[in-house]
Amino acid sequence: MEFEPVLIAALVVVLFVVFTVLRGVRIVPQARARNVERLGRYSRTLKPGLNFVIPYVDRVYPAIDLREQVVSFRPQPVITEDNLVVEIDTVLYFQVTDPRAAAYEIASYLQAVEQLTVTTLRNVVGSMDLEKTLTSRDTINSQLRGVLDEATGKWGIRVNRVEIKAIDPPRTIKDAMEKQMRAERDKRAVILSAEGQRQSQILTAEGEKQAAVLRAEGERAAQILTAEGQALAIDQVFQAVHRNDPDPKLLAYQYLQTLPELAKKGNTFWVIPSEVTSALQGVSRAFTENLPPSPATREVTPAAAPAAEVAAEAEQAAEAAVEAAAEAAGPLNGDRR
Repeated sequence: MEFEPVLIAALVVVLFVVFTVLRGVRIVPQARARNVERLGRYSRTLKPGLNFVIPYVDRVYPAIDLREQVVSFRPQPVITEDNLVVEIDTVLYFQVTDPRAAAYEIASYLQAVEQLTVTTLRNVVGSMDLEKTLTSRDTINSQLRGVLDEATGKWGIRVNRVEIKAIDPPRTIKDAMEKQMRAERDKRAVILSAEGQRQSQILTAEGEKQAAVLRAEGERAAQILTAEGQALAIDQVFQAVHRNDPDPKLLAYQYLQTLPELAKKGNTFWVIPSEVTSALQGVSRAFTENLPPSPATREVTPAAAPAAEVAAEAEQAAEAAVEAAAEAAGPLNGDRR
């Protein structure tokens, strides 16, 4: 019983020594840093790994993350140059490069970076109109990054990247923009349709032109072939006629065969050529002079009749034939009139 207080005291001393030793050992994770104050004054910054400090003398502050951090700020209202209020949502990528400056140069570097981003954004966007703001995100990002990197350098912070996540104009502006885009699309659709119709009409006209040219060329070739055929036929007939050497008697006989055909067709006006009389006279002479007298003619015609009388009778017969043909054609012409 007498040793119990001593054991308890020894146990307390052992526990205190163990606790003190544990307080003197600090393990810092990778990509982390911890600031140390000795008697209220900055002493050093603990590096990743095993570190030793003086218990009850050195004060170790919470770890500071040295990795690149991403912070998304809530949308901020910004007035553009043309007096329109837009909501801009930004994303900031930064990294702590100096744990001492981040802890002692600024009270809250996250809040400081947020406020600096908002003010810089308003300054940059305030010098642009709405259309330029919507189409100049890269310019806004580069300007923001330059201003933030310069201002946060003394805080031990490096701004790697600034991104505009969203730019929301007012609802009325959105409606107007949608109507404008719809009108532009309708305009382009009408233009494309008109261009298509124009191209279609041009192609159709070119096709019709080519078809007409081909059709005309075909008709010309057909007419040329027809004319060549007719010329060849006439030439062959002409050569056949001259080769056979027709005499006036045959031509007169052809005249006599043509007269009934003219009477049948009933032409309103037709002319009997003057050569018909001479042709008929030739026919009469051919039939009277060259034919030998038959027994009937010998009985009727005296043997001593002179040749002049026979020729006169043949001429009278030819004239009678012409008059008969003229009288046959006369009633037809009168009916036509």
